[in-house]
Amino acid sequence: MQPLNCVIIDDEPLSRKGLSEYINDIDFLHLAGEYDNPLKADFKGKNIQLLFLDIQMPKISGIEFFRSLHHSPPVIFTTAFPQYALDGFDLNALDYLVKPISFDRFFKAALKAKEYYEVREKNKSEVSNEKSNNKYFFIKADNKLIRIFFDEILFIEALQNYVTIHTIERKYITYLTFKSVEEYLPQDEFIKCHKSFIVAASKVSSIEGNEIIIGNHHIPISRNAKEELLQRLLKGRFLKR
Repeated sequence: MQPLNCVIIDDEPLSRKGLSEYINDIDFLHLAGEYDNPLKADFKGKNIQLLFLDIQMPKISGIEFFRSLHHSPPVIFTTAFPQYALDGFDLNALDYLVKPISFDRFFKAALKAKEYYEVREKNKSEVSNEKSNNKYFFIKADNKLIRIFFDEILFIEALQNYVTIHTIERKYITYLTFKSVEEYLPQDEFIKCHKSFIVAASKVSSIEGNEIIIGNHHIPISRNAKEELLQRLLKGRFLKR
């Protein structure tokens, strides 16, 4: 297991110093950044996996900041005020550390984060194995049950309450939610490139600007998805001088 990328947000310099020293002493944690104000926090491109977040801070509290995040990492709240503990646990915090924080208590909280990710990876592996053993699924289309093989799918398109599955041979329109199809597909074989499109990675012919080309199909790439899409498609296979 790779070290977990951690970020500290705390307005007290001594608290930040103490937490950073604790993190550096634990081999399964890596300090990816520290900030004295939540409004300065920049998570872009850092793959933050654990947040050590103070609660009582100027301008915006840690709780308010955490609630404002669209994609929030697991959090361990740190504070000198025990009365905030209930609010912290209401947000499904991994733990709640009351200052001054001993190394022993910090280590126990860090172990919770480690166990959280170990369990999550185990579950993802089990789901992936289960999906890899299932090479196909059934949908209802044209008033009959039709078997769709994963390796025949080119891309999938959301159409309001329906989903269109484009395969090598033809396309099928079925009454399913886009999310239900997305969750069933093997994540290592399919990539969501837009809020309404999922492509089969092995079927991508080229990328031109903000479009994926699969055969004669031009599929849009959303701005937010492009970086991750390129990383997953290239996977060290990009040759350059």
